[in-house]
Amino acid sequence: MTLTKNDLELLSKKGISERKVNEQIETFKEGIPFVQLEKAVTVGEGILKFDAEEEKRLIERFDKAQNTMELLKFVPASGAASRMFKALFNFLDAYDPSEESLDDYVERTGDTEIQTFCEGLTDFPFYKMVQNRISGKASSKDEEVYLFVKEMMSEDALNYGFYPKGLLPFHNYGDHTATPFEEHLKEASVYAKTDDTAKLHFTISEQHGDMFNQEFSNCKDRVSSESQTSFDVSYSYQKPSTDTIAVAMDNEPFRTDDGSILFRPGGHGALIENLNDQDADIVFIKNIDNVTVPRFAGDVVDSKKVLAGVLLKVQAKAFEYARLLMDGNLTAGQLDEIKSFLENELNGRLSNKFASFNIGQQIDILKDKVNRPIRICGMVKNEGEPGGGPFWIKDQKGNVSLQIIESAQIDMDNADQADILKNATHFNPVDLVCGIKNYKGEKYDLMNFVDTKQGFITGKTKDGRELKALELPGLWNGAMAYWNTIFVEVPLQTFSPVKTVNDLLKPAHQVQ
Repeated sequence: MTLTKNDLELLSKKGISERKVNEQIETFKEGIPFVQLEKAVTVGEGILKFDAEEEKRLIERFDKAQNTMELLKFVPASGAASRMFKALFNFLDAYDPSEESLDDYVERTGDTEIQTFCEGLTDFPFYKMVQNRISGKASSKDEEVYLFVKEMMSEDALNYGFYPKGLLPFHNYGDHTATPFEEHLKEASVYAKTDDTAKLHFTISEQHGDMFNQEFSNCKDRVSSESQTSFDVSYSYQKPSTDTIAVAMDNEPFRTDDGSILFRPGGHGALIENLNDQDADIVFIKNIDNVTVPRFAGDVVDSKKVLAGVLLKVQAKAFEYARLLMDGNLTAGQLDEIKSFLENELNGRLSNKFASFNIGQQIDILKDKVNRPIRICGMVKNEGEPGGGPFWIKDQKGNVSLQIIESAQIDMDNADQADILKNATHFNPVDLVCGIKNYKGEKYDLMNFVDTKQGFITGKTKDGRELKALELPGLWNGAMAYWNTIFVEVPLQTFSPVKTVNDLLKPAHQVQ
Protein backbone atom coordinates (compact mmCIF):
# COMPACT_ATOMS: atom_id res chain seq x y z
CA MET A 1 0.00 0.00 0.00
CA THR A 2 1.38 3.39 -1.02
CA LEU A 3 0.45 6.34 1.13
CA THR A 4 0.44 9.89 -0.19
CA LYS A 5 1.73 12.93 1.67
CA ASN A 6 -1.89 13.82 2.51
CA ASP A 7 -2.48 10.27 3.81
CA LEU A 8 0.51 10.53 6.14
CA GLU A 9 -0.63 13.92 7.40
CA LEU A 10 -4.07 12.46 8.15
CA LEU A 11 -2.50 9.53 10.04
CA SER A 12 -0.35 11.92 12.04
CA LYS A 13 -3.34 14.09 12.90
CA LYS A 14 -5.28 11.09 14.17
CA GLY A 15 -2.32 9.55 15.98
CA ILE A 16 -2.50 6.34 13.92
CA SER A 17 0.71 4.62 12.87
CA GLU A 18 1.35 3.38 9.34
CA ARG A 19 2.06 -0.04 10.87
CA LYS A 20 -1.41 -0.15 12.44
CA VAL A 21 -3.04 0.72 9.10
CA ASN A 22 -1.12 -2.07 7.39
CA GLU A 23 -2.14 -4.52 10.11
CA GLN A 24 -5.79 -3.55 9.68
CA ILE A 25 -5.60 -4.04 5.91
CA GLU A 26 -4.07 -7.47 6.47
CA THR A 27 -7.00 -8.25 8.78
CA PHE A 28 -9.40 -7.41 5.95
CA LYS A 29 -7.46 -9.66 3.58
CA GLU A 30 -7.23 -12.57 6.01
CA GLY A 31 -10.73 -12.14 7.42
CA ILE A 32 -11.68 -12.65 11.06
CA PRO A 33 -12.54 -16.25 11.87
CA PHE A 34 -15.71 -17.07 13.75
CA VAL A 35 -15.23 -17.95 17.40
CA GLN A 36 -15.40 -21.63 18.28
CA LEU A 37 -18.11 -22.21 20.86
CA GLU A 38 -17.47 -25.15 23.17
CA LYS A 39 -20.76 -24.92 25.03
CA ALA A 40 -23.21 -22.41 26.46
CA VAL A 41 -22.60 -21.27 30.01
CA THR A 42 -25.33 -22.31 32.44
CA VAL A 43 -25.96 -22.12 36.18
CA GLY A 44 -23.50 -24.49 37.81
CA GLU A 45 -21.43 -24.63 34.62
CA GLY A 46 -19.89 -21.17 34.63
CA ILE A 47 -22.73 -19.07 36.09
CA LEU A 48 -23.08 -18.56 39.82
CA LYS A 49 -26.51 -18.23 41.42
CA PHE A 50 -26.91 -17.20 45.04
CA ASP A 51 -29.73 -17.73 47.50
CA ALA A 52 -31.07 -14.90 49.64
CA GLU A 53 -28.73 -15.61 52.56
CA GLU A 54 -25.65 -15.68 50.32
CA GLU A 55 -26.70 -12.44 48.66
CA LYS A 56 -27.16 -10.82 52.07
CA ARG A 57 -23.60 -11.76 53.10
CA LEU A 58 -22.16 -10.43 49.81
CA ILE A 59 -24.06 -7.16 50.17
CA GLU A 60 -22.82 -6.81 53.75
CA ARG A 61 -19.26 -7.44 52.59
CA PHE A 62 -19.50 -4.60 50.09
CA ASP A 63 -21.31 -2.24 52.49
CA LYS A 64 -18.58 -2.75 55.08
CA ALA A 65 -15.81 -1.94 52.60
CA GLN A 66 -17.54 0.74 50.51
CA ASN A 67 -16.12 3.81 52.22
CA THR A 68 -12.58 2.42 52.22
CA MET A 69 -12.31 2.25 48.42
CA GLU A 70 -12.34 4.53 45.43
CA LEU A 71 -15.40 3.66 43.36
CA LEU A 72 -16.30 4.70 39.83
CA LYS A 73 -19.33 4.28 37.62
CA PHE A 74 -18.29 4.07 33.95
CA VAL A 75 -21.14 4.69 31.50
CA PRO A 76 -20.80 4.34 27.70
CA ALA A 77 -23.07 7.19 26.59
CA SER A 78 -22.03 8.25 23.09
CA GLY A 79 -24.94 6.56 21.30
CA ALA A 80 -27.29 8.85 19.40
CA ALA A 81 -31.03 8.28 19.70
CA SER A 82 -31.68 8.01 15.96
CA ARG A 83 -32.17 4.21 16.01
CA MET A 84 -34.54 4.55 18.95
CA PHE A 85 -36.88 6.58 16.74
CA LYS A 86 -36.56 4.59 13.52
CA ALA A 87 -40.29 3.74 13.49
CA LEU A 88 -41.22 7.41 13.92
CA PHE A 89 -38.96 8.53 11.07
CA ASN A 90 -40.54 5.87 8.86
CA PHE A 91 -44.00 7.05 9.87
CA LEU A 92 -43.27 10.65 8.90
CA ASP A 93 -42.05 9.50 5.48
CA ALA A 94 -44.98 7.18 4.80
CA TYR A 95 -48.05 8.88 6.30
CA ASP A 96 -50.04 11.86 5.06
CA PRO A 97 -53.07 12.65 7.27
CA SER A 98 -54.76 14.48 4.38
CA GLU A 99 -54.72 11.31 2.27
CA GLU A 100 -55.88 8.59 4.69
CA SER A 101 -56.92 7.94 8.26
CA LEU A 102 -54.47 6.60 10.81
CA ASP A 103 -56.46 3.36 11.07
CA ASP A 104 -56.29 2.88 7.30
CA TYR A 105 -52.55 3.57 7.36
CA VAL A 106 -51.96 0.94 10.05
CA GLU A 107 -54.10 -1.59 8.19
CA ARG A 108 -52.31 -0.83 4.90
CA THR A 109 -48.77 -0.99 6.27
CA GLY A 110 -49.09 -3.28 9.30
CA ASP A 111 -47.20 -0.64 11.28
CA THR A 112 -47.93 -1.98 14.76
CA GLU A 113 -45.17 0.14 16.30
CA ILE A 114 -46.94 3.40 15.49
CA GLN A 115 -50.17 1.83 16.70
CA THR A 116 -48.56 1.06 20.07
CA PHE A 117 -47.07 4.55 20.14
CA CYS A 118 -50.49 6.13 19.60
CA GLU A 119 -52.24 3.96 22.17
CA GLY A 120 -49.68 4.90 24.83
CA LEU A 121 -49.23 8.52 23.76
CA THR A 122 -50.26 10.13 27.04
CA ASP A 123 -47.92 7.88 29.02
CA PHE A 124 -44.73 9.11 27.35
CA PRO A 125 -42.64 11.38 29.58
CA PHE A 126 -42.50 14.07 26.89
CA TYR A 127 -46.26 14.05 26.17
CA LYS A 128 -47.24 17.32 27.86
CA MET A 129 -44.25 19.23 26.50
CA VAL A 130 -44.87 18.17 22.90
CA GLN A 131 -48.64 18.60 23.22
CA ASN A 132 -48.21 22.16 24.46
CA ARG A 133 -46.05 22.97 21.44
CA ILE A 134 -48.64 21.77 18.90
CA SER A 135 -51.78 22.83 20.75
CA GLY A 136 -54.50 24.10 18.40
CA LYS A 137 -52.61 23.31 15.20
CA ALA A 138 -54.39 20.09 14.24
CA SER A 139 -57.82 19.80 12.62
CA SER A 140 -58.25 16.11 13.46
CA LYS A 141 -57.00 13.51 15.89
CA ASP A 142 -55.01 11.78 13.15
CA GLU A 143 -53.33 15.03 12.11
CA GLU A 144 -52.54 15.71 15.78
CA VAL A 145 -50.61 12.43 15.98
CA TYR A 146 -48.73 13.31 12.82
CA LEU A 147 -47.86 16.79 14.11
CA PHE A 148 -46.89 15.31 17.47
CA VAL A 149 -44.33 13.00 15.85
CA LYS A 150 -43.14 15.76 13.52
CA GLU A 151 -42.58 18.08 16.49
CA MET A 152 -40.49 15.40 18.18
CA MET A 153 -38.35 14.57 15.19
CA SER A 154 -37.96 17.67 12.99
CA GLU A 155 -34.61 19.42 12.98
CA ASP A 156 -36.29 22.81 13.46
CA ALA A 157 -38.35 21.51 16.42
CA LEU A 158 -37.27 19.21 19.30
CA ASN A 159 -34.98 17.18 17.01
CA TYR A 160 -34.91 14.17 19.36
CA GLY A 161 -33.19 12.02 16.74
CA PHE A 162 -30.08 14.19 17.04
CA TYR A 163 -29.94 13.92 20.83
CA PRO A 164 -27.63 11.52 22.62
CA LYS A 165 -29.91 8.90 24.16
CA GLY A 166 -28.68 9.81 27.63
CA LEU A 167 -30.23 13.28 27.47
CA LEU A 168 -33.75 12.39 26.37
CA PRO A 169 -36.68 12.59 28.81
CA PHE A 170 -37.21 9.02 30.06
CA HIS A 171 -39.22 9.29 33.28
CA ASN A 172 -42.04 11.66 34.23
CA TYR A 173 -42.01 12.70 37.89
CA GLY A 174 -44.81 15.22 37.55
CA ASP A 175 -42.83 18.35 38.41
CA HIS A 176 -39.98 17.36 36.10
CA THR A 177 -38.85 14.70 33.65
CA ALA A 178 -35.63 12.79 34.26
CA THR A 179 -33.05 11.78 31.68
CA PRO A 180 -30.99 8.56 31.85
CA PHE A 181 -28.06 10.80 32.83
CA GLU A 182 -29.95 11.93 35.93
CA GLU A 183 -31.04 8.38 36.78
CA HIS A 184 -27.42 7.21 36.65
CA LEU A 185 -26.51 9.92 39.17
CA LYS A 186 -29.22 8.60 41.48
CA GLU A 187 -27.98 5.03 41.15
CA ALA A 188 -24.38 6.02 41.74
CA SER A 189 -25.36 7.82 44.94
CA VAL A 190 -26.23 4.46 46.49
CA TYR A 191 -23.58 1.97 45.36
CA ALA A 192 -20.77 4.01 43.73
CA LYS A 193 -20.27 6.52 46.53
CA THR A 194 -17.30 6.85 48.86
CA ASP A 195 -18.21 8.87 51.94
CA ASP A 196 -20.45 11.57 50.46
CA THR A 197 -19.14 11.70 46.88
CA ALA A 198 -20.04 9.59 43.86
CA LYS A 199 -17.71 9.52 40.87
CA LEU A 200 -19.08 8.92 37.38
CA HIS A 201 -17.37 8.89 34.01
CA PHE A 202 -19.39 9.14 30.79
CA THR A 203 -17.95 8.43 27.36
CA ILE A 204 -19.74 10.80 24.99
CA SER A 205 -19.53 12.26 21.51
CA GLU A 206 -17.55 15.49 21.46
CA GLN A 207 -20.39 17.32 19.74
CA HIS A 208 -22.63 16.68 22.76
CA GLY A 209 -20.26 17.92 25.45
CA ASP A 210 -22.08 21.22 26.09
CA MET A 211 -25.42 19.41 26.24
CA PHE A 212 -24.19 17.01 28.95
CA ASN A 213 -22.70 19.89 30.95
CA GLN A 214 -26.02 21.73 30.75
CA GLU A 215 -27.97 18.68 31.88
CA PHE A 216 -25.64 18.22 34.86
CA SER A 217 -26.20 21.88 35.81
CA ASN A 218 -29.95 21.38 35.50
CA CYS A 219 -30.25 18.32 37.71
CA LYS A 220 -27.28 18.14 40.08
CA ASP A 221 -28.75 20.29 42.87
CA ARG A 222 -32.00 18.33 42.85
CA VAL A 223 -30.28 14.93 42.91
CA SER A 224 -27.67 16.06 45.44
CA SER A 225 -30.37 17.29 47.78
CA GLU A 226 -32.45 14.11 47.46
CA SER A 227 -29.49 11.75 47.86
CA GLN A 228 -27.23 13.77 50.18
CA THR A 229 -24.44 13.17 47.68
CA SER A 230 -21.90 15.29 45.85
CA PHE A 231 -21.03 14.25 42.33
CA ASP A 232 -17.68 14.17 40.58
CA VAL A 233 -18.58 13.81 36.90
CA SER A 234 -16.06 13.51 34.08
CA TYR A 235 -16.27 12.85 30.36
CA SER A 236 -14.12 11.50 27.58
CA TYR A 237 -14.47 10.97 23.86
CA GLN A 238 -13.60 8.06 21.64
CA LYS A 239 -10.01 8.72 20.64
CA PRO A 240 -9.26 9.48 16.96
CA SER A 241 -6.37 7.02 17.22
CA THR A 242 -8.91 4.21 17.63
CA ASP A 243 -10.57 4.92 14.27
CA THR A 244 -10.12 2.12 11.77
CA ILE A 245 -9.45 2.28 8.05
CA ALA A 246 -12.24 1.39 5.62
CA VAL A 247 -11.43 -0.58 2.50
CA ALA A 248 -13.08 -1.08 -0.86
CA MET A 249 -14.27 -4.54 -1.83
CA ASP A 250 -10.78 -5.34 -3.21
CA ASN A 251 -9.27 -4.60 0.24
CA GLU A 252 -7.56 -1.44 -0.96
CA PRO A 253 -8.07 1.71 1.15
CA PHE A 254 -11.45 3.29 0.46
CA ARG A 255 -10.99 6.84 -0.78
CA THR A 256 -13.64 9.54 -0.63
CA ASP A 257 -14.49 11.83 -3.52
CA ASP A 258 -11.67 14.20 -2.57
CA GLY A 259 -9.15 11.34 -2.60
CA SER A 260 -8.62 11.06 1.15
CA ILE A 261 -8.60 7.73 3.00
CA LEU A 262 -11.80 7.01 4.90
CA PHE A 263 -11.51 6.20 8.59
CA ARG A 264 -14.48 5.19 10.71
CA PRO A 265 -15.07 4.99 14.50
CA GLY A 266 -13.88 1.62 15.82
CA GLY A 267 -17.06 0.80 17.79
CA HIS A 268 -17.50 0.49 21.56
CA GLY A 269 -14.37 -1.65 21.76
CA ALA A 270 -12.39 1.57 21.36
CA LEU A 271 -13.58 2.52 24.86
CA ILE A 272 -11.11 0.11 26.46
CA GLU A 273 -8.63 2.97 26.06
CA ASN A 274 -11.00 5.35 27.87
CA LEU A 275 -11.46 2.78 30.62
CA ASN A 276 -7.71 2.31 30.79
CA ASP A 277 -7.36 6.02 31.63
CA GLN A 278 -9.51 5.63 34.76
CA ASP A 279 -8.17 4.87 38.22
CA ALA A 280 -10.41 3.26 40.85
CA ASP A 281 -10.52 0.21 43.10
CA ILE A 282 -13.88 -0.91 41.69
CA VAL A 283 -15.46 0.16 38.41
CA PHE A 284 -19.18 -0.40 37.72
CA ILE A 285 -19.99 -0.52 33.98
CA LYS A 286 -23.51 -0.11 32.68
CA ASN A 287 -24.99 1.27 29.44
CA ILE A 288 -26.63 4.69 29.46
CA ASP A 289 -30.12 3.47 28.48
CA ASN A 290 -30.40 0.77 31.16
CA VAL A 291 -32.12 2.69 33.95
CA THR A 292 -35.36 2.28 35.85
CA VAL A 293 -37.87 4.17 37.99
CA PRO A 294 -37.59 4.29 41.82
CA ARG A 295 -39.91 1.39 42.62
CA PHE A 296 -37.48 -1.02 40.93
CA ALA A 297 -34.31 0.73 42.09
CA GLY A 298 -33.87 -1.42 45.21
CA ASP A 299 -33.47 -4.59 43.16
CA VAL A 300 -30.92 -2.87 40.92
CA VAL A 301 -28.87 -1.58 43.84
CA ASP A 302 -28.87 -4.91 45.68
CA SER A 303 -27.80 -6.70 42.51
CA LYS A 304 -24.87 -4.32 41.98
CA LYS A 305 -23.77 -4.79 45.57
CA VAL A 306 -23.92 -8.57 45.19
CA LEU A 307 -21.63 -8.39 42.17
CA ALA A 308 -19.27 -6.07 44.02
CA GLY A 309 -19.28 -8.42 47.01
CA VAL A 310 -18.30 -11.30 44.73
CA LEU A 311 -15.43 -9.21 43.37
CA LEU A 312 -14.15 -8.34 46.85
CA LYS A 313 -14.37 -11.96 47.98
CA VAL A 314 -12.50 -13.45 45.04
CA GLN A 315 -10.07 -10.55 44.81
CA ALA A 316 -8.97 -11.05 48.40
CA LYS A 317 -7.92 -14.61 47.56
CA ALA A 318 -6.34 -13.62 44.26
CA PHE A 319 -4.24 -10.97 45.99
CA GLU A 320 -3.18 -13.40 48.71
CA TYR A 321 -2.08 -15.97 46.13
CA ALA A 322 -0.38 -13.34 43.97
CA ARG A 323 1.81 -12.41 46.94
CA LEU A 324 2.68 -16.06 47.59
CA LEU A 325 3.57 -16.57 43.93
CA MET A 326 5.72 -13.46 43.91
CA ASP A 327 7.67 -14.75 46.93
CA GLY A 328 8.24 -17.96 44.99
CA ASN A 329 8.79 -20.35 47.93
CA LEU A 330 5.68 -22.49 47.62
CA THR A 331 5.00 -26.03 48.62
CA ALA A 332 3.34 -28.52 46.28
CA GLY A 333 0.22 -28.22 48.44
CA GLN A 334 0.11 -24.45 48.01
CA LEU A 335 0.52 -24.78 44.27
CA ASP A 336 -2.39 -27.21 44.14
CA GLU A 337 -4.47 -24.81 46.23
CA ILE A 338 -3.76 -21.91 43.87
CA LYS A 339 -4.42 -24.09 40.84
CA SER A 340 -7.76 -25.14 42.32
CA PHE A 341 -8.69 -21.51 43.03
CA LEU A 342 -7.80 -20.50 39.49
CA GLU A 343 -9.86 -23.26 37.91
CA ASN A 344 -12.85 -23.37 40.27
CA GLU A 345 -13.30 -19.72 41.25
CA LEU A 346 -11.63 -17.67 38.49
CA ASN A 347 -12.75 -20.06 35.73
CA GLY A 348 -9.20 -20.27 34.39
CA ARG A 349 -8.16 -23.26 32.34
CA LEU A 350 -4.63 -24.70 32.32
CA SER A 351 -2.91 -26.72 29.63
CA ASN A 352 -3.01 -30.51 29.89
CA LYS A 353 0.79 -30.30 30.00
CA PHE A 354 0.80 -28.20 33.17
CA ALA A 355 1.61 -31.15 35.46
CA SER A 356 4.68 -32.01 33.38
CA PHE A 357 6.29 -28.60 33.92
CA ASN A 358 8.81 -28.02 36.69
CA ILE A 359 7.91 -25.97 39.80
CA GLY A 360 9.43 -22.78 38.44
CA GLN A 361 7.45 -23.04 35.20
CA GLN A 362 4.23 -23.79 37.08
CA ILE A 363 4.76 -20.75 39.29
CA ASP A 364 5.30 -18.53 36.23
CA ILE A 365 2.10 -19.82 34.60
CA LEU A 366 0.01 -19.37 37.75
CA LYS A 367 1.52 -15.94 38.32
CA ASP A 368 0.42 -14.89 34.83
CA LYS A 369 -3.07 -16.34 35.24
CA VAL A 370 -3.77 -14.90 38.70
CA ASN A 371 -2.33 -11.44 38.06
CA ARG A 372 -5.06 -10.18 35.74
CA PRO A 373 -7.94 -7.71 35.99
CA ILE A 374 -11.14 -9.34 37.21
CA ARG A 375 -14.64 -8.77 35.87
CA ILE A 376 -17.82 -9.94 37.55
CA CYS A 377 -20.54 -9.98 34.89
CA GLY A 378 -24.24 -10.05 35.64
CA MET A 379 -26.16 -12.39 33.32
CA VAL A 380 -29.91 -12.37 32.79
CA LYS A 381 -31.94 -15.48 32.16
CA ASN A 382 -33.32 -15.74 28.64
CA GLU A 383 -37.03 -15.04 28.47
CA GLY A 384 -37.24 -14.88 24.67
CA GLU A 385 -35.01 -15.44 21.69
CA PRO A 386 -31.38 -16.04 22.65
CA GLY A 387 -28.73 -13.64 21.41
CA GLY A 388 -25.19 -12.78 22.39
CA GLY A 389 -24.19 -13.94 25.83
CA PRO A 390 -21.88 -16.10 27.94
CA PHE A 391 -20.13 -19.08 26.36
CA TRP A 392 -17.16 -21.34 26.84
CA ILE A 393 -15.01 -20.87 23.74
CA LYS A 394 -11.82 -22.43 22.38
CA ASP A 395 -9.30 -20.12 20.71
CA GLN A 396 -7.00 -20.98 17.82
CA LYS A 397 -4.32 -22.22 20.23
CA GLY A 398 -6.76 -24.62 21.88
CA ASN A 399 -7.18 -22.55 25.06
CA VAL A 400 -10.65 -22.69 26.62
CA SER A 401 -12.07 -19.64 28.41
CA LEU A 402 -15.25 -17.90 29.50
CA GLN A 403 -16.25 -15.10 27.12
CA ILE A 404 -19.14 -12.81 26.27
CA ILE A 405 -19.84 -13.51 22.61
CA GLU A 406 -22.07 -11.63 20.17
CA SER A 407 -24.18 -13.56 17.69
CA ALA A 408 -22.25 -11.92 14.81
CA GLN A 409 -19.12 -13.76 15.98
CA ILE A 410 -20.80 -17.17 15.57
CA ASP A 411 -20.94 -19.19 12.35
CA MET A 412 -24.69 -19.66 12.01
CA ASP A 413 -24.18 -21.92 8.96
CA ASN A 414 -22.52 -24.43 11.27
CA ALA A 415 -25.36 -26.50 12.72
CA ASP A 416 -23.44 -27.45 15.87
CA GLN A 417 -22.51 -23.85 16.62
CA ALA A 418 -26.03 -22.61 15.91
CA ASP A 419 -27.38 -25.29 18.22
CA ILE A 420 -25.14 -24.16 21.08
CA LEU A 421 -26.41 -20.61 20.62
CA LYS A 422 -30.01 -21.81 20.44
CA ASN A 423 -29.67 -23.66 23.75
CA ALA A 424 -28.09 -20.74 25.62
CA THR A 425 -29.91 -20.03 28.88
CA HIS A 426 -28.65 -16.50 29.59
CA PHE A 427 -27.79 -13.29 27.77
CA ASN A 428 -25.50 -10.34 28.42
CA PRO A 429 -27.19 -7.19 29.79
CA VAL A 430 -23.87 -5.25 30.04
CA ASP A 431 -23.70 -5.28 33.82
CA LEU A 432 -20.08 -5.45 34.97
CA VAL A 433 -18.19 -4.84 38.19
CA CYS A 434 -14.46 -4.67 37.54
CA GLY A 435 -11.26 -4.82 39.55
CA ILE A 436 -8.51 -3.13 37.53
CA LYS A 437 -5.69 -3.07 40.12
CA ASN A 438 -3.19 -5.70 41.23
CA TYR A 439 -2.37 -6.85 44.75
CA LYS A 440 0.03 -3.91 45.17
CA GLY A 441 -2.69 -1.40 44.35
CA GLU A 442 -1.14 -0.69 40.95
CA LYS A 443 -3.45 -0.26 37.99
CA TYR A 444 -3.18 -2.84 35.23
CA ASP A 445 -2.49 -1.70 31.68
CA LEU A 446 -5.75 -2.99 30.26
CA MET A 447 -4.40 -2.89 26.70
CA ASN A 448 -2.32 -5.96 27.57
CA PHE A 449 -5.47 -8.07 27.97
CA VAL A 450 -7.17 -7.45 24.60
CA ASP A 451 -7.68 -10.20 22.03
CA THR A 452 -7.18 -8.22 18.83
CA LYS A 453 -8.54 -11.14 16.77
CA GLN A 454 -12.08 -10.74 18.13
CA GLY A 455 -13.09 -7.76 16.01
CA PHE A 456 -15.84 -7.57 13.38
CA ILE A 457 -15.81 -6.88 9.65
CA THR A 458 -19.06 -5.38 8.41
CA GLY A 459 -20.41 -4.16 5.08
CA LYS A 460 -21.29 -0.46 4.72
CA THR A 461 -21.82 2.10 1.98
CA LYS A 462 -20.41 5.59 1.44
CA ASP A 463 -21.41 7.94 -1.39
CA GLY A 464 -23.31 5.06 -2.95
CA ARG A 465 -20.27 2.76 -2.98
CA GLU A 466 -19.81 -0.44 -1.01
CA LEU A 467 -17.04 -0.72 1.54
CA LYS A 468 -15.83 -2.95 4.35
CA ALA A 469 -15.50 -1.55 7.86
CA LEU A 470 -13.57 -2.91 10.83
CA GLU A 471 -14.91 -2.77 14.36
CA LEU A 472 -12.49 -3.29 17.21
CA PRO A 473 -13.07 -6.14 19.69
CA GLY A 474 -16.08 -5.08 21.78
CA LEU A 475 -15.48 -3.51 25.19
CA TRP A 476 -16.97 -6.48 27.06
CA ASN A 477 -16.06 -9.00 24.32
CA GLY A 478 -12.54 -9.23 22.91
CA ALA A 479 -11.32 -6.11 24.69
CA MET A 480 -11.63 -8.02 27.98
CA ALA A 481 -10.85 -11.47 26.58
CA TYR A 482 -7.85 -12.10 28.82
CA TRP A 483 -9.41 -10.86 32.05
CA ASN A 484 -10.38 -13.32 34.76
CA THR A 485 -14.14 -13.68 34.34
CA ILE A 486 -16.96 -14.67 36.68
CA PHE A 487 -20.61 -14.78 35.60
CA VAL A 488 -23.45 -14.29 38.10
CA GLU A 489 -27.17 -14.61 37.44
CA VAL A 490 -28.97 -11.31 38.14
CA PRO A 491 -32.73 -10.60 38.21
CA LEU A 492 -34.46 -9.73 34.94
CA GLN A 493 -35.80 -6.51 36.48
CA THR A 494 -32.23 -5.13 36.58
CA PHE A 495 -32.30 -5.02 32.77
CA SER A 496 -34.52 -2.24 31.41
CA PRO A 497 -32.89 -0.84 28.26
CA VAL A 498 -34.67 1.52 25.92
CA LYS A 499 -33.94 0.32 22.39
CA THR A 500 -37.09 1.82 20.82
CA VAL A 501 -39.27 4.71 21.93
CA ASN A 502 -42.09 2.29 22.83
CA ASP A 503 -39.88 0.72 25.50
CA LEU A 504 -40.63 3.85 27.55
CA LEU A 505 -44.17 2.51 27.97
CA LYS A 506 -42.94 -0.52 29.94
CA PRO A 507 -43.49 -0.57 33.74
CA ALA A 508 -39.76 -0.06 34.37
CA HIS A 509 -40.09 3.45 32.91
CA GLN A 510 -43.50 4.47 34.26
CA VAL A 511 -43.18 6.38 37.52
CA GLN A 512 -46.88 6.02 38.40
